Amino acid sequence: MLYYLFNYLNELNFPGAGAFQFITTRAAFAFIVSLIISMILGKRIIKMLHRLQVGETVRDLGLDGQLEKSGTPTMGGLLILAAILIPTLLFAKLDNIYIIMLLLSTVWLGLIGFVDDYIKVFKKNKEGLAGKSKIVGQVGIGIIVGATLFLSNDVKISEEVNTTFVKTENGNFVKETEWKESKTLTTTIPFFKNNELNYGDAVEWFGLDAAKWGWLVFIPVVIIIIAAVSNGANLTDGIDGLATGTSAIIGVTLGILAYVSGNAFFADYLNIMYIPESGELVIFMGAFVGACIGFLWYNAYPAQVFMGDTGSLALGGIIATFAIAIRKELMIPIICGIFLVENLSVIIQVGYFKYTKRKLGEGKRIFKMAPLHHHYQKSGYAEAKIVSRFWIIGILLAIFAIATLKLR
Repeated sequence: MLYYLFNYLNELNFPGAGAFQFITTRAAFAFIVSLIISMILGKRIIKMLHRLQVGETVRDLGLDGQLEKSGTPTMGGLLILAAILIPTLLFAKLDNIYIIMLLLSTVWLGLIGFVDDYIKVFKKNKEGLAGKSKIVGQVGIGIIVGATLFLSNDVKISEEVNTTFVKTENGNFVKETEWKESKTLTTTIPFFKNNELNYGDAVEWFGLDAAKWGWLVFIPVVIIIIAAVSNGANLTDGIDGLATGTSAIIGVTLGILAYVSGNAFFADYLNIMYIPESGELVIFMGAFVGACIGFLWYNAYPAQVFMGDTGSLALGGIIATFAIAIRKELMIPIICGIFLVENLSVIIQVGYFKYTKRKLGEGKRIFKMAPLHHHYQKSGYAEAKIVSRFWIIGILLAIFAIATLKLR
């Protein structure tokens, strides 16, 4: 909203109003305002949740300090959602298709998580929202995101069609690049020199028109990615600060990738896909990172509030949708390596238990407990040490992900 106000003031030559035309300026303001919202609302929301007795019921898992967490307020994800949505609405271009899509994903998955938390807390049903209902909700937003990216005329990529070197007055040569916009289901493959893959190529094998029927491959991939990442974030939210800090690291990484992908100069220099108008997502990610860091103020060990599914499902869904929007979804195993490992640890644990029970009559486990962070707790590691080491791994993965822009 403020973008349009300052755009009008800039037309009137109001001093300083032109600064709001820059993505970096608005992203910085979104980050700062998000932090302020988290700090101001944080204590009030925690007190309100205490008053409403919206406490987490933690079962005894045989872990140090686990029972002491019983009664800690949950549904703190409401604070995260407010700190993301308000700055985005204030500083982003609200007619941008990518911003609209991210706002919808945030609200959609936040509502699914809220319903799940509401059933657990107020209906006293520890199971929460039925797993099938969660999947239906995730599939629903996956279809919307996939269909939007496939059908919207505002979603395009630009390809370099001609490059010339023009001699300037001082004798230097300046590179000028001509771009051609097109609608395509092309995405980025890390590590390959010509690092682009078109989902439509898969349907061409069956004699179908890629431009017309590429959605048959693309939309199911979008659904799988959104479901996997949102569930991964949900599983990672098991000890104080782990999911929040990890999400902030991932957010910074995706923000950098969005900035270079939405900037013609950097896209040309790095020889990566240029996606017009996607740079606006940096404002959204500024708010996202600010919300995560602001929430971490209260969620770091010992946590004063838990985000609940209201926050974790939304965080994972935002990350997945954002990566898909900037055509970096195939980099998710690197960027979201922590989420991936947490997911895999549960799949391996459950699969091996069922297999051994069927074959041996007694179920056996590979990990002392799943998800993986609980395995380390059972092994005697302090909660804060586990979180710190997971963050370090997340930072290393983030650096590696950014390095893939040139590692081909």
